[in-house]
Amino acid sequence: MKIDILSLFPKMFTGPFDDSLMARAQAKKLVTITIHDLRQFGLDERKTIDDRPYGGGVGMLMMIEPIEKAIHKLTKRKLLSNPFRKKKTRVILLTPRGKRFTQEKAQELSKLDHLILISGRYEGFDERIHDHLVDEELSIGDYILMGGELPAMVVTETVVRLVPGVIQKEDATKYESFSDPRLLEAPQYTRPENYKGWKVPSVLLTGDHKKINEWKKKMAQEKTSKNRPDLI
Repeated sequence: MKIDILSLFPKMFTGPFDDSLMARAQAKKLVTITIHDLRQFGLDERKTIDDRPYGGGVGMLMMIEPIEKAIHKLTKRKLLSNPFRKKKTRVILLTPRGKRFTQEKAQELSKLDHLILISGRYEGFDERIHDHLVDEELSIGDYILMGGELPAMVVTETVVRLVPGVIQKEDATKYESFSDPRLLEAPQYTRPENYKGWKVPSVLLTGDHKKINEWKKKMAQEKTSKNRPDLI
């Protein structure tokens, strides 16, 4: 999988993709992650990327031309064409206005060959970017950040860990929170069996897998009901 990230602050991505599974996924060539400075597509000598909104308003908007130039370079599609519809490529805008990013969406994206993630700044984007240049808009939650860099990191890591081969025990991604869209993951325990009187549930020590699975399902339902009743 190839992932291209467009950002006005590319240095923010130094570190998050350089350790642990993300680094190993790149070393094994399971994924290629490239960060692009949007300023290189800016206009005039100042590499302008934003301007005042027509009709007034607070703040500046990211202009359409630099974004289009960047997408064109990465996709080779014709300028001002309809959104790129190649089956295995997706151009995604990270914005609070987007659809909520979910584990189900991450699983869908992990099957693609090429992702282009656009990180916004300032007051947002010229509406024509939404309308004509991208395939999809995603949000990682109902709150406002200073920009789209952190959402791009979240989407990238969530998707990459689902790429076959990144996690050696692939079953590990099947039995976790949100793998069943309606349930959180059941509680888990490890040694010691008894710590300061806090004991591991006895059912987990029985070796009876049927009873253990029944207990896990019940606990997952209770945890979901308590912490995320909106999922039920």
